[in-house]
Order: sequence, then structure tokens, then C-alpha cells
Amino acid sequence: MPASLSRTIFPLPLLLILAAPAALADGAPAQRLLTVSGSGEVRAAPDRAALSTGVVTRERSAAAALAGNARAMNAVFETLKRAGIAEKDIQTSNFQVSPQYAAEKPGTNAPQRIAGYEVSDTVNVTVEGLGKLGPTIDALVASGSNQIEGPSFSIADPKPLLAKAREEAVKDAVGRAQAYASAAGVTLGPIVSIYEGGGATTIQPMGRMMSMLKSPAETPIAAGEESVNATVSISWEIR
Repeated sequence: MPASLSRTIFPLPLLLILAAPAALADGAPAQRLLTVSGSGEVRAAPDRAALSTGVVTRERSAAAALAGNARAMNAVFETLKRAGIAEKDIQTSNFQVSPQYAAEKPGTNAPQRIAGYEVSDTVNVTVEGLGKLGPTIDALVASGSNQIEGPSFSIADPKPLLAKAREEAVKDAVGRAQAYASAAGVTLGPIVSIYEGGGATTIQPMGRMMSMLKSPAETPIAAGEESVNATVSISWEIR
């Protein structure tokens, strides 16, 4: 057997590294381990979108700007309600009243003069089901919303996808371990430990528009594809 396999082929979790000296102190042979990492990925179309929308209003007085903004935002809220957005999925994220200063001629030392006021009101919105995303954006603009950011996409319940990704990660680790063991001329024994890394989700553009668009006049939305990933590290006893 090669000298490199006399104890351990790959770096071990801290717990296993600390256990080896204890075994030697008792006169028992050191435990020989093979540790391999595996990864799994599952992709699916997202079914949820998040965006921010609101109104910026400018008037000569703060009271007029505030009143105008309130009227416009009430129209925005009514539009979201008609679009089927639940109240729990609408949350105010920013409200601001700020003075607007008149431009002064270069070279003058006169103090800045307030020319008017700006009121900005923004809400975060979660849209369940992407079929109504494009029409909702169009309706928001028509109702008076003049600032929209997003959308960002996600999967409402990623747990089934993550479970599948974990299965794929374990299969990947097992396949790698079998290949390494065969190449090294050793046999895999029982599994000693399994350590899961952090799961993650990312957006992968699909390069196509959503099929649920009903009219060329509607805002086109490219939903992309959600990628759910899992990693696992497994240690086997080897013989």
C-alpha cells in the first residue's frame, strides 16, 4: 500500500483529526479515512417576483407636494389591490420629504434659496405568480407610479428542490469516493461522518421571454431560471 494511504488521504474534519492521536495513545491503529466532497444542482423556473414602486412628487410647498403624493400613492395602492396583490405583500420601504434648491448663478455668494419640495414614497411588492407581473407593472405606470425598480425572482418554496440537490450532492460524493478508492486500491468501509455545506440559490438567465405574455403591448419580462445548489462532505473508513 502506498505510504500516502498509511493514515489519511484527504484533510479531515477537526473532530476526526483530534480523535486519531487518542487512538494511537491507546495502542490501537490509526483510523484510515477517505473524505470526499460532492455537489448537486437543480434548476426550475421561478414563481415569485419582488419589486419596488412608488411616486416622486414636486411642488412649490411641502403641503402641496405631500397632498399630491398621497393622491398618487392611493392610486398605486388601488392598482395593486385590483392586480390581486395581498396586503401582506405590500410594505412601505421609504418615505422622504426634502427641499429643492434653486440654481444660483456662478460666482454669487447668496445663500441657497428653496424653490420647492419633493416627496418620495416607495413600497416593496411581492408578486406571487409571474403571469400577472407584466400587466401589474403596466397598470402601476398608468396609475401614476413614476419609479419602479426590479424585479428580482425567487421560488416560493425551494425546499423540494433543495432536497433533490442534496440527493445529487450525495450521489456525486459517493461516485467520487468509489473512483478514488478504486484508483488507490482500497475498499470503502462504513461512512464515518457527513457534513453539509451551505445551500444557495442563483438566477440563471434563460434568454427568452415568459410564455405567459398575452400582448406585445405588455411589458416583456424574462423570468430566467432559479438554480438551487447543495454541497456535502462525506468521510469513509477505508480498508
